Amino acid sequence: MVMANRIIILLDMDYFFAQVEERESPQFKGKPVVVGADPKEGKGRGVVSTANYVARKYGIHSAMPISKAWQLCPTAIFLPPNFELYSRTSENIMNIIRGFSDKVEQTSLDEAYIDVSFCKTYKAAEKIAKDMRKEILEKERLTCSCGVGPSKMIAKIACEMAKPDGIGVVTEKEAEKFVEPLDIEKMPGIGQKTAAILRSSNFQTVADIKKLSEHDLEDLFGVRGKEMYFNVRGIDNSQVETEREAKSIGKEVTFETDTRDPELLVLTFEQLCRQVAQELKEEGQAFKTVTVVCRFSGFETHTKSKTFKEASYDQGLLRAEATKLFLRFLVEKQKPLRLIGVRVQLAPLTKA
Repeated sequence: MVMANRIIILLDMDYFFAQVEERESPQFKGKPVVVGADPKEGKGRGVVSTANYVARKYGIHSAMPISKAWQLCPTAIFLPPNFELYSRTSENIMNIIRGFSDKVEQTSLDEAYIDVSFCKTYKAAEKIAKDMRKEILEKERLTCSCGVGPSKMIAKIACEMAKPDGIGVVTEKEAEKFVEPLDIEKMPGIGQKTAAILRSSNFQTVADIKKLSEHDLEDLFGVRGKEMYFNVRGIDNSQVETEREAKSIGKEVTFETDTRDPELLVLTFEQLCRQVAQELKEEGQAFKTVTVVCRFSGFETHTKSKTFKEASYDQGLLRAEATKLFLRFLVEKQKPLRLIGVRVQLAPLTKA
C-alpha cells in the first residue's frame, strides 16, 4: 500500500497577506497588522482575512469579526486586502519553486506541494527546502515554512508544526509514530462534525482512532472511513498533480478559515475576475467557456459553467456571467466557503 521512495515538500508562506504588506511598508514591522474588512472603529461587519504574529498575540485570528479584532487591539494597523499585489507576489514565488522541480502542485496563492523524489534522501530534500526558502527570502523578502515527508499529508502536518519560518522533516519510517499523538482534528478530512462523532466515543488522538478496524471506520464514514484507516497509520498515496500546459486561464483564492462573509467573498471574487480578464487581454486570447469553482467546508467542491455559442474577447461578458454563477452558489448553498475561483477555457476567435 505504501508508495516507496516518494519525498514531498509542502511550502507555505508565513501569514502571507500581512507579510506582503509589511514588506511594502517596512514601518509596519513589529506592529500588529490586520488584513480584512474596514473595522469602522468597532462597527464594521466584515471579518479578518489574516493577521501577523504580533496581532495574534492580542488574540486576533482569521475569520474573527473585524469589530472584535478592533476591540482587542484598536491601535492595530487595519488594511484592506490587495489581491492584485498578492497574486503578483505569488506568481514570483511559484516561479522560484518551479526552478527546483518540474513536479509542483500549487494549491493556493501561498502554498504548493513539490515532488522531490529524485533526491532519494531526506537530507537532500531538506537541502532543497532550505535553498528554496533562501531564494524566496532574497528575491521576495518574505519568509516561509516547509514540511518534508513521504506524502502530501505528512508534509502538510510537518509544515504546520514548523511554523513560523521553519522546516519540519518526517521520514517514511517515522510517519506512523509521528501522527499517533496528534489531536484528531489535525488529520486531513476530519472536520468538526467528524471529530464530534469520534469524541463522543472518547477518541481524542490519532492513536485512539487506530483502535478501530477498517470495517468500523467504513461503517461510520463510508468511503472516507477507508481513507482515514490508512491516514491514521501515516499513509497517504495522493499524487502531486502537476499543472499541464494551460488551455485555460484561471485564478483562485483559498481562505485561511472558511467564511460566509459577503463583503470578503464578493470583493475577492471581483478581484479574481479582473485578474483573469487582464491576463486574457495581455495574451490577446478569446474565451468560449466561463467556469466558477467553490470549495465549501469539508472540502466539498462544486463548479458551474456557462458556454457561449461563439468565442469572445468581451471582458465585461466574462465578469457578468462569472458573477451570476458565483451568486447562484451563494444562494443555493449556505455552507462556509474555503476556496473560490474563476477560469475561462481559451478558444481563438476566427476573424474574417
